[in-house]
Amino acid sequence: MNKNFWIVIVSTLIILTGIFFAFHQKQDKNEVVFWTLQMNDFAPYINGVIKDFETENPEIKIKWVDVPFSEGEKRTLASVLSDNPPDLVNLNPDFSSTLAHKGALYEIPQDKTKQFNQEILNALKTNGKIYSIPWYATSAITIYNKDLFKKANLQVPKTYSEIVETAPTIKQKTGAYITLPNITENDTMLKILNKFGVSDAYSINNNKSVKVFDLFTNLYRENLIPKETVTMTLQEALEKYMSENIAMIGAGANFLNMIKENAPSTYAKTDVAPQIVGELGQNDFSLMNFVIPLRAKHKDEALKFALFLTNDKNQLELAKLTNVLATNEKTLHNEFYTKYNEKDLMAKARVISAKQLNKVQPVFRTQKGQKDINNIVNSAVQEILLDKESTQNILNRVSKDWKDLLEK
Repeated sequence: MNKNFWIVIVSTLIILTGIFFAFHQKQDKNEVVFWTLQMNDFAPYINGVIKDFETENPEIKIKWVDVPFSEGEKRTLASVLSDNPPDLVNLNPDFSSTLAHKGALYEIPQDKTKQFNQEILNALKTNGKIYSIPWYATSAITIYNKDLFKKANLQVPKTYSEIVETAPTIKQKTGAYITLPNITENDTMLKILNKFGVSDAYSINNNKSVKVFDLFTNLYRENLIPKETVTMTLQEALEKYMSENIAMIGAGANFLNMIKENAPSTYAKTDVAPQIVGELGQNDFSLMNFVIPLRAKHKDEALKFALFLTNDKNQLELAKLTNVLATNEKTLHNEFYTKYNEKDLMAKARVISAKQLNKVQPVFRTQKGQKDINNIVNSAVQEILLDKESTQNILNRVSKDWKDLLEK
């Protein structure tokens, strides 16, 4: 009897142990590891989305990890090449594209992406395929001093050519400069060139490129833009705008809050308009997206969660919290993005920005060694503005240096 008793006890323990491990294996099997980039300030929102998703999908658990922005690319690269990467990762499109070219990402079925703005979706394609899900976007606008333009009896420029036409009158009638283009900061000049169809080492020295550089050179030499243009950043341009030394800047809508807080008298004279465009008429924008590593263990569950995160309801909630632009087409048709009161400048800026997402092609794409490319181009901008050598000669050298850099 004692022997049978212990056999029953041991058998029961074995069964219970098997059930315990089977349960936990099932939990691990359906746990999606989800990485974001410095989104901890919005923890209540993300935790709320996770809770809603888990309620609708009790068989799936989400483990959220927030990664510091500065470590995002390094940690992601290490993880996607390992045997145990996260299942869903928040990245920028440039690094996502790099990983896609390396064959490190899962291809997203195109029939799963119908909810998104198609211009944005097309901008994310790599060799015609989709490897990322768009999350949120921003698109710069023109912030301008309406009193200065009224004093000069001028409309706000819409193109770079109109800036050239407007600049002399603004200077003569108001004493202010038309703008301070931060064309030696990061990839600003390259983004402008992209608006004229110049996007690589092989077209940087063509006639269109020379035309763009000459446009800024003439403004600079005629003292129609500040001499500090060769060194100053957007933040410094903002300070000149707030002191009413320049009539307009191109910046994100979030800069309106800075103007309102630091220069309320200038804010009272401020209005917004669409961003300045070039010959091609497209708009700049920035984007954050999600990718699923090829080695992820829970691809289907990760995709399901990514599409839940970016549905119209969750996109609208995030937009209202952060003032970013949604990428979900239904959300972009919500009155939050289509209507505004003239007295609400932030709402007006949001509506303008959202509309700009309907024309973003061809997009500016970063390349391997982008910082070095930026340095080559920005040094050339300074040399050209300071009349060190002919524009064509300098751009010929830029083309050669850029090609050499790519070959290395």
